[in-house]
Amino acid sequence: MLLFKSVPDLLSTTPLLKTPERLESRLKQIPPEPGVYFMRDAKDHILYIGKSKKLRSRVRSYFRQSQDLGPRIALMVRQVTDIEFIVTDSEAEALALEANLIKQHQPHFNVLLKDDKKYPYLCITWSEEYPSIFITRRRRLGKKQDRYYGPYVDTRLLRSTLHLVKQIFPLKQRRRPLFKDRPCLNYDIGRCPGVCQRLVTPEEYRKTLQKIAMIFQGRTGELIAILNEQMQLASADLNFEYAARLRDQIAGLQNLGADQKVALPDDTISRDAIALAADEQSACIQLFQIRAGRLVGRLGFMADPQSGSVGAILQRALEEHYAHVDPVEIPAEILVQTELPEAELLAGGLCDRKGRKVTVLCPQRQTKAELIQMVERNAGHELMRTQRARDLSTQAQQDLADLLDLPDLPRRIEGYDISHIQGSDAVASRVVFVDGLPAKQHYRRYKIKDPTVRAGHSDDFASLAEVIGRRFRSYVDKPEQPRLGSVDWPDLVMIDGGKGQLSAVMAVLSEMELADTLQVVSLAKQREEIFLPGAKQPLPTDSEQSGVQLLRRLRDEAHRFAVSFHRQQRTERMRRSRLDEISGLGHHRQKELLAAFRSIDYIREASLEQLVTVPTIGPQLAQQIYDYFHPSQSSKAEE
Repeated sequence: MLLFKSVPDLLSTTPLLKTPERLESRLKQIPPEPGVYFMRDAKDHILYIGKSKKLRSRVRSYFRQSQDLGPRIALMVRQVTDIEFIVTDSEAEALALEANLIKQHQPHFNVLLKDDKKYPYLCITWSEEYPSIFITRRRRLGKKQDRYYGPYVDTRLLRSTLHLVKQIFPLKQRRRPLFKDRPCLNYDIGRCPGVCQRLVTPEEYRKTLQKIAMIFQGRTGELIAILNEQMQLASADLNFEYAARLRDQIAGLQNLGADQKVALPDDTISRDAIALAADEQSACIQLFQIRAGRLVGRLGFMADPQSGSVGAILQRALEEHYAHVDPVEIPAEILVQTELPEAELLAGGLCDRKGRKVTVLCPQRQTKAELIQMVERNAGHELMRTQRARDLSTQAQQDLADLLDLPDLPRRIEGYDISHIQGSDAVASRVVFVDGLPAKQHYRRYKIKDPTVRAGHSDDFASLAEVIGRRFRSYVDKPEQPRLGSVDWPDLVMIDGGKGQLSAVMAVLSEMELADTLQVVSLAKQREEIFLPGAKQPLPTDSEQSGVQLLRRLRDEAHRFAVSFHRQQRTERMRRSRLDEISGLGHHRQKELLAAFRSIDYIREASLEQLVTVPTIGPQLAQQIYDYFHPSQSSKAEE
């Protein structure tokens, strides 16, 4: 495998399209061999990473005038100033290398599947000693060893399946133990193997999780066969209690998906079927996983319809999906809606990973074509649901724009709230709705730094003023930074509160000279009243109109986010030991101290001579500990 980089020249900051001679020279340097290519811009950033079995012809196709490129790829090509490539020994190696490089560099124009948390995943945290299993909408944000299955379209079915799995197999039921020295009721009724008290070894518990993983890999039939064999052996060994437990597990697994039968002529072949339906704004992809003639999973993806042809979108969806599955999960046959541009390359790479032949087909008639039509119909229904949700969101934004007399639709709305208990652990939250939907990647949490806000003395007005000042201070410190039209500039800011909170916020915005360019409203809790800056009376609104409901959803989300952060801060404060405040006294030394004196009260009463006797506590640290608990004596000594 070889990496080829061009020699920098004076024209390297000029797009290749504007320098035909340099473009042609660079294209001639690219060999007609399999490999991976990089597109770079004037700042040497990687714009796009691709692969091909013939690098020269593939890269040249981007710069042909006759080539019908989509608007997204055409925009990328206009920015390309240099091309690099890596030659590989085979097409399969190019496919694997491309997946790794995209994961490492995450180029902007390689983004195809939208991770909008529309569909949930099932996660098994193999990185933990005793793995957990749970449903999440965060895609692959855990550790490298953790395993994600999905995304699943049918959330209700996924939750039902996980609920049944927890009834069939004994699993850890709580993230934290209920008791310190004994298991809870779940252990007594057989729902938990006693993880909290280590009554089961990590190895045995992982074996149970491996069985559960087989269910979500579509290998339920294989798992039932294994359990059947184990049950027969247990019965032959007269271990009837264990055999009965296996019998119950087999019966439970047979009930899983009993009504999900897909009639195919050959039910011995595992196959996936993929299709999409798209409009100008969204492409909804459905992937049906069929094992032994049974539909075991229905996965869904969202894609940018402008990112390429139907075949190119399906190809990238399959490549991204199979890059994150175990080789045993790769089916022997993949049915696609239309011909893929590089079907042979995909099939070759999957063959190498699976160790067996993998076929990619575009069926045109009979039963397999009917299966593709069924997948396409489901994708169409999902697209219709997406369209309806988008239309409702647009209606709410339009109603809010009319209500507040905004010049344009409020595409990005920010909501702020404060949470505390009588001033203690005061925090604030910022939540962001984009196109009427939560955009959690833009959420932020703030710790209130105002020294006047403390336990026993709260000040929501000052807290909101501080948070808004911190949020928009960069636009004052950097006047050249664009405001209107920038990515993170809000079209509307909503404050949770009444006229007082709104006035405090407008005062700080006036000091920063942003009051005239920023649209701000407040939403009072009691009567759901909307206040505008400077208005004595709330706006005349109907609580059921869509614009008001949009603000209420934003307010409720800001409140939820602030309260959760406040509880987290309060819990950490309550758990924090006074010993944490002593410099140089780490966790290990704290354990040594507590082991020697049993409690902080006894440490406070200890003399210097007694503190020094503790292992790892030297004379200097002992003096620091003593001075911390006896500040009056240390101040006298200084005098």
